[in-house]
Amino acid sequence: MAHRFIDDIEKILFLDIETVSQFADYEGVPERFKKLWSHKAKFLSKAGETPEELYERAGIYAEFGKIVCISVGVVRKLDGNQHALRLKSFAGDDEYALLADFSAMLEKHYSHPSAILCGHNAKEFDFPYIARRMLILGMQLPKALNIAGLKPWEIPHLDTMEMWKFGDYKNFTSLDLLAAVFNIPTPKGDIDGSMVRSVYYDEKDLPRIVEYCQKDVGTLVQVFLRLLGQPLIADSSVTIVE
Repeated sequence: MAHRFIDDIEKILFLDIETVSQFADYEGVPERFKKLWSHKAKFLSKAGETPEELYERAGIYAEFGKIVCISVGVVRKLDGNQHALRLKSFAGDDEYALLADFSAMLEKHYSHPSAILCGHNAKEFDFPYIARRMLILGMQLPKALNIAGLKPWEIPHLDTMEMWKFGDYKNFTSLDLLAAVFNIPTPKGDIDGSMVRSVYYDEKDLPRIVEYCQKDVGTLVQVFLRLLGQPLIADSSVTIVE
């Protein structure tokens, strides 16, 4: 049934998110959440790190983090077996505003039954993180993310990591590793995921994070095409929509 979801690549919205802790440092965390984070930190600590030291990892948990960028990509078929890619980002310090804009886009263009969302490890991270943050902020879930009560084969979500596993659930395979094994050239970025918090809070350089997120979406699409045995998209066929 999963193959039905990839019959038409133009109906797929590819996406990636970047997240940070809700506060710049542990000292800024409200007392109630300090206690809750300290409790969680007990299970995260492997070398006796304190809750303060572990707080830089809070961004990966929707209860303690927030989204600062969602980049999306849509693929269009060209002549022959070629494709073009259009990228757009929803980013800002106001998480509610960026999620509202993203949700409006989903409702307008990706609420029909044939619409699909796709990411890498997105079923475990991106999709639930977005949905949780929307609920925390008191927002209604768009149809594309409101999967409660659906059977697994009814959920219109694709995950390139799951596609690569072929039913094997033993290992995590990063997007970077898949790009390498498929010999997919990736743009050389000056940051990686571990640096997003410091770039956001210390350098206050959100555009740098947006660029990084968009590059990940571009790599995601190329990996997806390789998984289908399709040719890569040329750099000249990639455009960024403001």
